Amino acid sequence: MKTVMDMKSLFNSKKAISGVITAIIMIGLVMATTVIVWNVINKLVKEELGSSKACFGVFDKIKINNFYTCYNSSSSELKFSINVGDIDVDELLVSISGREQSKSFKLSSTEPVAENYIRLSSGGEVKLPGKNAGLSYIFDASEIGKPGIIKIAPIIDGNQCEVSDTLSEIDSCSELAS
Repeated sequence: MKTVMDMKSLFNSKKAISGVITAIIMIGLVMATTVIVWNVINKLVKEELGSSKACFGVFDKIKINNFYTCYNSSSSELKFSINVGDIDVDELLVSISGREQSKSFKLSSTEPVAENYIRLSSGGEVKLPGKNAGLSYIFDASEIGKPGIIKIAPIIDGNQCEVSDTLSEIDSCSELAS
């Protein structure tokens, strides 16, 4: 009888050891899964923060100057001015929409624009204004019709930021002259 009791206690103690080992394995699996999930999420958050940090503080630093913006219907030219504040911008994406279609182009701080439908009002290479500066441009709108909306979005450190300024009411140059 004693042998049967010893066998039962030995059997029960092996079950207890098996339960401890199972618990340790489960804890190890949970910890390993947590580490993997944390690394993936941490990497994604750092990437998103890096791109948003480049665009932080851009609002109200790059503007379309409404005072110098008008459309000349006789020559189908849109005259507009862009002012850049105290910020370093690599490129500026400009989108001009008309009734029929829209055109987009990039103004770069290093490379002149090669498109023939945009030029500086003062002549010279078409580039992005420097820090704390502004430039006036003339856009040939004959392909898009009367422009209705101008939007600009800066590109900083390779990240395109949200639209920083929009002009949706473009005056006629003849009305401004009178």
